[in-house]
Amino acid sequence: MAANNPNTTTTTPPHNPLPTPTEFWNANLPPSLHTPHCPPFLTYALPPHNAKDRAILSTPDSDYTLQSWPEVQEIIRANRLDLFQRVPSDLRLYREYCAKVVEEWGSVMRFVVVERLNWGEGEGDPGVEVTGGFGESSNYKILQNDWPYGLDPRIVHLVVWTKFPLLTDPATDDLTPEARGEIEAFVDETFVVKCGREKVVWFRNWSSLKSIQAVEHFHVMLFDPEPDFVREVTGGDVALAEKVKKGAVG
Repeated sequence: MAANNPNTTTTTPPHNPLPTPTEFWNANLPPSLHTPHCPPFLTYALPPHNAKDRAILSTPDSDYTLQSWPEVQEIIRANRLDLFQRVPSDLRLYREYCAKVVEEWGSVMRFVVVERLNWGEGEGDPGVEVTGGFGESSNYKILQNDWPYGLDPRIVHLVVWTKFPLLTDPATDDLTPEARGEIEAFVDETFVVKCGREKVVWFRNWSSLKSIQAVEHFHVMLFDPEPDFVREVTGGDVALAEKVKKGAVG
């Protein structure tokens, strides 16, 4: 056999190195799709800006470790919401899709209000007075998080969108005790009684972390809930990420 012949020259397959940090936009793409220049939807992460996202985007999916339920609980307990991350390829897909949405709809906010929430123009606007709070089912909607973080697949990530504001203390950028109490009562009644307190956590992003600023919302995460319950509270909603990956939406 040729491998045993010392005079035989073997050819090493061409090596395709991982993108350097300055080519983070090529990570998780086959070499045939690599480009010399950063696509417009990722230029926000070019140095010296957004080092966090640039580091995530540079990471091969195979090196990414999904965050566990105990990690999720600790992140929320410690209010270190900045530690949540998306799977690198999901982050790229999210940014690409958001760019398309802005091009088609003018803003992500308008897309969410009209297309995802099926609310009328202006509904959810903080300047529009809404009464009844969580006592009126038409005042809120529970949907899948369209672009969830890179979590244990048993964790279901939901978003509760409200037409009314959740009052914040401007000095701390945190919810007022009254608003926090209202959310706690809603979460207990809607999720905890069905899933158990140890399997439910919720949080509201800091203003600096909100991807959609003008429509009020907070996040609920459930550990290994019954699929039928999730379908019930979301009206059978399917996350955009799932649809995009299956080619169900553009």
